[in-house]
Amino acid sequence: MTGYFLQAFIYLVAAVIAVPLAKRLGLGSVLGYLIAGVVIGPVIGLVGSETTTIQHFAEFGVVMMLFVVGLELEPKMLWGMRHRLLGLGGLQVVVTALTVMGIAHLFDIAWSYALAIGLIFSLSSTAIVLQTFSEKGLSKTEGGKSAFSVLLFQDIAVIPMLALIPLLAVPELVAKSQAVVAKAAEHHDDLSLVAGLPGWAYAIVIILAIAGVVVGGHYLSRPLFRFVASSGLREIFTATALMLVIGIAALMSLIGLSPALGTFLAGVVLANSEFRHELESNIEPFKGLLLGLFFITVGAGIDFNVLFDQFGTVVGLTIGVMLVKFIVLLVLSFIFKVKGSDRWLFALSLAQAGEFGFVLLSYTVQNNVLPESMSQTLSLVVALSMFLTPGLFILYDRVILPRFCEAKNEREADEIDEQGKVIIAGIGRFGQIVNRLLASNGVKTVVLDHSVTQIDNMRQINIKSFFGDATRHDLLHTAGIEDAKLFIVAIDDKERATELVHYIKQTYPQVRVLARAYDRGHHYSLRCAGADYVISETYRSALALGTEALKNLGVHPFRAEQQKATFVETEARSKEKLYHTWLESTEEDRFNTSYVELFNQLESTLSDVMKQERTDKHTKSERGWTPPPKVFNDEVEQDLVEKHDH
Repeated sequence: MTGYFLQAFIYLVAAVIAVPLAKRLGLGSVLGYLIAGVVIGPVIGLVGSETTTIQHFAEFGVVMMLFVVGLELEPKMLWGMRHRLLGLGGLQVVVTALTVMGIAHLFDIAWSYALAIGLIFSLSSTAIVLQTFSEKGLSKTEGGKSAFSVLLFQDIAVIPMLALIPLLAVPELVAKSQAVVAKAAEHHDDLSLVAGLPGWAYAIVIILAIAGVVVGGHYLSRPLFRFVASSGLREIFTATALMLVIGIAALMSLIGLSPALGTFLAGVVLANSEFRHELESNIEPFKGLLLGLFFITVGAGIDFNVLFDQFGTVVGLTIGVMLVKFIVLLVLSFIFKVKGSDRWLFALSLAQAGEFGFVLLSYTVQNNVLPESMSQTLSLVVALSMFLTPGLFILYDRVILPRFCEAKNEREADEIDEQGKVIIAGIGRFGQIVNRLLASNGVKTVVLDHSVTQIDNMRQINIKSFFGDATRHDLLHTAGIEDAKLFIVAIDDKERATELVHYIKQTYPQVRVLARAYDRGHHYSLRCAGADYVISETYRSALALGTEALKNLGVHPFRAEQQKATFVETEARSKEKLYHTWLESTEEDRFNTSYVELFNQLESTLSDVMKQERTDKHTKSERGWTPPPKVFNDEVEQDLVEKHDH
């Protein structure tokens, strides 16, 4: 028992140290786990041969991951992917396997060996790719969806591969290990529901098992989860979720199917369930830990003795395999019209071999298809290619993606063929609302934005906008700045926004400039540049949410509205003092000691004011918490105020 505790402690310490460091360096968690495994395994030798056993257990993380992925996919969405799944995924597996087989055959490797190697290297790492997509938010991109289709097809393709590999057995190897195979077969038969069945019976069992998962998941899961949820015990719900996943995985193993495929199917069936998010949140921690453990064992399992003895062969094979897969994927991306940066994401993300490669390598040795020595070398190639994959994602993030972003924005500015009395610079989340309000009131606007993607998005929803840099003087002239009444600044770049305000107020002082500020410092800069009206983008929404929070904490709605109004008034009184203190500071130290002291004094005043009971009349906004009487309107209110004043 003590030994297990020590091993678990070593694995956890390695993960706790390496993964945060890798994340901080921008390398991703997967590379952190792999490095942790290399350090505690081959480098300092804290773990050894038991990593192979642990790896088999940790592979259950992949099973859980497929279940969670299935929960995100409704059956309708999966049906919509069928062309990409079968076309792109099928072609990738077949073309890659045949290409690798052909190259291997050129080096005088027997065709049965070559075919087995081709099948093994046609698979990519579902664990690394989907985990990285999830961390980087790439799952919803075109490249991410295409890669997912290929990975899903690969996971399905493992089943016929497992059926095909025994047919490639080499007679010489069979004779050497006949006894071992017989023993293994006996052991396998004890844990199989389909051993010894004829083909037709095997097919019926598989159909019944899959139908059981689908029908049971659809009709029985809801009553079960409601029953468990009624107990109010979270740990029992977690146990139920684990029971579901482990049970389906065991059933699939007993009938000779992939556990990952079975749990994926169960996830898809439960995708429409109201318990989907609860299931996902319960499975997620186990999935993350087991996947991390799997990556650590991959790193720890690298045999540096074999690597050093065959360094040139292993490195050459690794680079060769990744290059072949990359080229095949790139060609397919052209055929299936995956464009731009998505094409590179798709080709780079799947260029490695995968965890199922370890399973198939072990299976090929057991079935006398590949010799043990060749299997060891190929295992290193699989592990090394997985180790290099985070580097490909870094290449994509830091080299390829920025170039596409720049290229997109380097296109010629649109020809502006209309003018309006309001020009809006920036049509992001803030500018869109402003434009919609004005347009719905019949105000003619001219919208400019420097992001091609943003412009294309606007055009898809029939909002006319022009690509171009609003800080370009000729573009402003074409947009009719001389005759405009208002210029609204809502661009993302703080410095460019300030410069733009300064230029317009200096050149076209008749145009009123209304600007959006990110924060207090930007607010002051815009005001200093001459903006006629500045609003912080989150100020109003934060006030509304804060007021709602007071109400939810039991403060009477009327009192909450009063407190909000008091807050706004106190802020307004202090605004000028803070602004002038900021103006008197230097460029290098805008929020200096004087500013901070004044701010703290005003915060103290604000706290005191909030404690006071107001006895004055309330305003219209403070009464907004309750509907006014039917006969009440603005004119009536004005009369009441005037009477009160008199």
